[in-house]
Amino acid sequence: MTSRDYANRKPTRKGNAKKRGSKGNPPKRFPVLVFIITLLGLAGFGYLLWLLSDTDDTVATPVVVEQPKKAAVKKDPNALPPAPEEEWTYLEELENKKVEVDLPEVSDKPKRPYQMQCGSFRKESQANQLKAMIAFQGLEAQVRKVKGTSGIWYKVVLGPYDKKRDAERQRHVLQNSGTNGCQIWFWES
Repeated sequence: MTSRDYANRKPTRKGNAKKRGSKGNPPKRFPVLVFIITLLGLAGFGYLLWLLSDTDDTVATPVVVEQPKKAAVKKDPNALPPAPEEEWTYLEELENKKVEVDLPEVSDKPKRPYQMQCGSFRKESQANQLKAMIAFQGLEAQVRKVKGTSGIWYKVVLGPYDKKRDAERQRHVLQNSGTNGCQIWFWES
């Protein structure tokens, strides 16, 4: 295969092609054939729609052969049919029925009260410092010394609360003052 050198090739000008005697591209003509086919297609589609939408009322009606009439009974066209007799007994049964419902007793109080823990520290001085910040908000906290698996911890706890809602209110008071991270749990003695 021969390689072509496009980089060193001399550029050809469009004007040079006309000078050499080549006719070039003939001028584009209007596609008459495509226009006629499109026009015929649209006309055929319109004719089809006209055929479908034409609701002709000249439908052939079937021939009805009349049979000899028997004695004709004249009925009032506005007359109502006779009222049915009521054979239901559920109305009487429901009036005399007593319903008994067994509701389990629901107590509003949980089985044990809630507490709110706002911190757990290794040093008692840090726990007392948080307790003082909580006291400035008008709330009373306790510092508990707890022996855990990793050593002694000092927990800052508020409560007990009968309702979780009360604990939530005080937690919002502490959050507004900048004390975040308080958790609400069941009371541990």
